[in-house]
Amino acid sequence: MEQLIEQIKTWADTYGPVAVKALVTLIAGWIAAKILTAILRRVMNKARIEPTLVGFATNLSFALLMTLFVLSAIQTLKIPTASFVAVIGAAGLAVGFALQNSLANFASGVMLIIFRPFKAGDYVEAGGVSGSVEEVQIFATVLKTPDNKRVIVPNSAITDGSITNYSANDTRRIDLVFGIGYGDDINRARQVLQAILDGEQRVLKDPAPTVAVAELADNSVNFVVRPWVKTSDYWGALFDITEAVKKQFDEQNISIPFPQRDVHLHQVA
Repeated sequence: MEQLIEQIKTWADTYGPVAVKALVTLIAGWIAAKILTAILRRVMNKARIEPTLVGFATNLSFALLMTLFVLSAIQTLKIPTASFVAVIGAAGLAVGFALQNSLANFASGVMLIIFRPFKAGDYVEAGGVSGSVEEVQIFATVLKTPDNKRVIVPNSAITDGSITNYSANDTRRIDLVFGIGYGDDINRARQVLQAILDGEQRVLKDPAPTVAVAELADNSVNFVVRPWVKTSDYWGALFDITEAVKKQFDEQNISIPFPQRDVHLHQVA
């Protein structure tokens, strides 16, 4: 027992100061990396650089700085960095296979930054998720859903599929379908629909809205109503126009058919 304690003391005297120095190097490096990336973020924001690029650049810078500080700590432990790098190189193939998904996400993140299919604040549908873009990180993109959920989507899932950016253009078209009964007056229904669009201030005059008979369905004559609005007005205009059509159809005694089924009973003698 005394021999073991003596060995521990010897080890502590020999390697203790070096280990403490390495730990201090790591802690100081982590603090320095945080400060430097915060400065970088502040400078980029002041220069009004795209927020998605700011987030990606700061995250990547932090990772690179921490790698340098880890190597510095290894040198403090008197482990030859050349040998350490050689070991990493020898294990590189295995690590590459193990981290191939992460490397793919990183490469996809670079592509998102270069080609910029969306920017922070855009409402997109990508990777099977719909939401507003908050940040493009090194390996994933952060989206916020309309019900305020935070969803982290791997970058490769985004670049491997289609990306729908609902905020890319200043205007959007609202596509609505309203059905009337076969016994109702088509011309009067068209006038009611057109009057609703004319009275809605958010509907743009150019391009002009479309009101047309599109289908003679099984139970109804279907009108397509397609007004153009500013992208920011899309949902509000859609809800208000739909409500206005129901109210006006009721006032004008225009029916809105719904599927019906006639059941005939035959009495068997």
